[in-house]
Amino acid sequence: MTRTASTRAPARATLILATLILVAAVANLNLSVANVALPDIGRAFDASQTQLNLVAVAYSLGLAASVLYLGALGDRYGRKQMLVLGMALSLPASAIAGFAGSVEILFLARVLGGISAGLAFPTTLAIITALWSGPPRTKAIALWSALGGAISSLGPIVSGALLEHFHWGSVFFVTLPLAGLALVCAAVWVPAHVNETTDPVDNLGGVISVVFIAALILAINFAPVDGAGATAIGLGVIALAAGAAFFLQQRRAAHPLFDLHVAARPTFWVAAVGGVIVFGALMGAMFIGQQFLQNVLGYSTLAAGSAIIPAAVAMVIVAPRSAKLVESRGARFTLLLGYLFVVLGLLVALLLWNENAHYLEVGVAYAFVGIGVGFAGTPASRSLTGSVPVSRAGMASGTSDLQRDLGGAIMQSILGAVLTAGYAKSLSSAIAASPDASQVTPETQAALTKSYSSAEVLAERYPQYADQIIAAARNAFLDGDTKAYLAAILVVGAGAVVVFFFYPHREEEKRLMAEYAEQRGT
Repeated sequence: MTRTASTRAPARATLILATLILVAAVANLNLSVANVALPDIGRAFDASQTQLNLVAVAYSLGLAASVLYLGALGDRYGRKQMLVLGMALSLPASAIAGFAGSVEILFLARVLGGISAGLAFPTTLAIITALWSGPPRTKAIALWSALGGAISSLGPIVSGALLEHFHWGSVFFVTLPLAGLALVCAAVWVPAHVNETTDPVDNLGGVISVVFIAALILAINFAPVDGAGATAIGLGVIALAAGAAFFLQQRRAAHPLFDLHVAARPTFWVAAVGGVIVFGALMGAMFIGQQFLQNVLGYSTLAAGSAIIPAAVAMVIVAPRSAKLVESRGARFTLLLGYLFVVLGLLVALLLWNENAHYLEVGVAYAFVGIGVGFAGTPASRSLTGSVPVSRAGMASGTSDLQRDLGGAIMQSILGAVLTAGYAKSLSSAIAASPDASQVTPETQAALTKSYSSAEVLAERYPQYADQIIAAARNAFLDGDTKAYLAAILVVGAGAVVVFFFYPHREEEKRLMAEYAEQRGT
């Protein structure tokens, strides 16, 4: 194997990579802009905590459910076409979300936006995998990962600034000019038909994968809702059945959507699990954190959005060093280092984020999480793309995107469910222990336990009790968010155990990656 074969970058590499990062920016911004607007959305629609959880997770739901299938379609029918179509579809999706007249329409618009990202986002990493190889590929992935994550973290800042002056719907218009620019750049600069496959697409497997992921995420969200037990169980049964059907279909399909032989490689499946957890931790921290900053600490939308800056800066600084660390110490070491910092950030949030917290505690927590994602993001994505044939780059990029999107959706759903249950239980206990409990009607209690935003609406309706209502809601929110961060730490700890015991050590990893590269011919 020659040096030329093992180290490659395309012509116009800077323009192509900048375009791919711009496309990823549209997807990443849309992923995060809703979080800072959740309190305003809750007040506008008198939404329950579960409805807010669904609005927050809807984009990830659409993206996670579609990304594997659409990545495979891109492998077969043209990645550039998928890139352009995704950017085109994101324009009406964002507009519908901004003008939504109900929580239900907003949820559906966010799902549509996620599907548009499912068309475009997996294509970005697939094209990097197809056009770059060797250390240039690692550097390109590091830039893609760092800037994508940083832009996602900057979304709340832009949203917060807009919400200081405009309606909540304005946050969904942020990406419209960027999507238009990305559409033009992709059409002009991104090459078409690079190392794509002629194999037929496993359409049945694709449809099953959509049902499996969508049912799983929705089941988690409905699990803590009073009166929705049958719905949650039904969705859970559908998810289990679809998951089993997907596994069987991938074993029997001549050209599987998700090659189980490749997925069984430790550099693939451990990296996939590791990425799901670490990116999910970032999205979960942002999701809970934005509500904490506004509801408990009373931050303005701009201040709450700007609180994310340490995470964004940390990711940009750390990711290039992560690429070097992967080359020198291996992916396992770098992943575990990332996990350590993520846990440190979550511990700061668990122990120090209370009604008396100062910004120092907030900034330190976000910085630690950002450092962790900066270290872990590059090896997680690199290990996936290095474990598959170039013709199946869509599978690798789809799984890499699934790390972020399924991880974000699952972690937001889990943390949202824990927060919802903890908030409702705490507030119900506080009402029961109150000497005025007999004066609280079932309707009032339902409104109080519905969500923090609903409690704010009730406080405005009864100003004479406003202080008591807000104080009780704030304490209940703190109880719920403490349980949510504890759950996050347990999940991240479990992920670290998986990486520690199952990801190959550096020398074995180098041998395996060289073997896979030889099979690919790169």
